[in-house]
Amino acid sequence: MVLLDLDGVVWLSGVPIPGSVEAVARLRASGRRVVFVTNNSGARLGDQEAALAAIGIPATGDVMTSAIAAAALLERGQRVLTCGGPGVAEAVTAIGATPIPGDDPAGEHSDVVVVGFHREFDYERLRIAATGVRNGARLIGTNDDPTYPTPQGPIPGGGSILAAVRTASDADAVIAGKPHPPMATAITSMIGDVPSSELLMVGDRPSTDGRFAVTLGCPFALVRSGVTPPDTTVDVPVGIDASNLAAVVDSI
Repeated sequence: MVLLDLDGVVWLSGVPIPGSVEAVARLRASGRRVVFVTNNSGARLGDQEAALAAIGIPATGDVMTSAIAAAALLERGQRVLTCGGPGVAEAVTAIGATPIPGDDPAGEHSDVVVVGFHREFDYERLRIAATGVRNGARLIGTNDDPTYPTPQGPIPGGGSILAAVRTASDADAVIAGKPHPPMATAITSMIGDVPSSELLMVGDRPSTDGRFAVTLGCPFALVRSGVTPPDTTVDVPVGIDASNLAAVVDSI
């Protein structure tokens, strides 16, 4: 089984990286299941699956997001300030909790504040989220990735937004996404008890994807098509170091 990051591995802002669509098809043709594991919490699950289908990769039932991993930490009935995109609100609702929009002052009295990547983040959302945490809400980050890869280069990611909330609230956060244990628990729930020796994690960010492979106890394939430039040294074990996903598939 192959676990694939999306941004920087399969696509950049929804634009397929050359050879990635064919590489996924080759993996599946070899009998391997492919599961997409993304720290991007902004999009709804169905939208993620539809975007993959639009580039030629059927993925229904094969996508795990950090929003889903974060929602698994919630309790039914909790009031949750969603300082994040629609994917966070969807996951909160699915778990049986009540989402409060990030710009709603009612969030100052929520049970939990969940922070993820969203382009609407502004000072008022920061104020509401920080106030909610200072009033006793638990702080959960969908991920702590500082940047997000795009065809034009990296832009601020969910981790940068989370850092602002943590600073303003003077509080620590539980992180749900890769490489942290909540995402490992979510993936295990999704794929079942697959031996780590039968898994391969493919990603472009050693600090998340590489360390997630360490968390799972499986090999890591690093691709240089996202945030890690060629010839940059990394501080995690790398089993395969390749230019892109197609080159990874060529080597296995």
